[in-house]
Amino acid sequence: MKTHENSADQFDAEALKELRPENQLGKTALVLAAVCVAGWFSNIVNGSPLLDALPGMLILYVMVIIGLVIGRVCPFYLPSVAWVSLISIIATLPLFPGNGWIIARLAEVDFLAVVTPVLAYAGLALTGREFAMFKQTGWKLVIVALLVFTGTFIGSAVVAHVML
Repeated sequence: MKTHENSADQFDAEALKELRPENQLGKTALVLAAVCVAGWFSNIVNGSPLLDALPGMLILYVMVIIGLVIGRVCPFYLPSVAWVSLISIIATLPLFPGNGWIIARLAEVDFLAVVTPVLAYAGLALTGREFAMFKQTGWKLVIVALLVFTGTFIGSAVVAHVML
């Protein structure tokens, strides 16, 4: 029985490794492009024209793609978010050539508007393992989730009311 569990864990590890964004650059680039377009259009909420935010959104897109490519070709594993963060930090350092232009273009992007669709996607992204867990728990999980969401909303409203 122990060998079966080990082979299942190894299979899960291999399957999860294949699902990493840096191992599926084509799919990831398309999904990222869709998220960038949604973030770009949501930038209207800030009241800025769409064309002003376009260079900044393209810079963000390129930074993420470069980070994913580095994560794929690097001989050691580091999460993609670390590579993307590192690329973004380096590109905005005062020593980096053109950092003033990059920062000026990024300043045109309303980051709160950009983060909203990303967080919505992250909240809705479910894996096969989570679907299997949901099948086992069934309707009880829905009730618990609704109670948690309601309690969190009411708690946030109370804190906001008291603080504001």
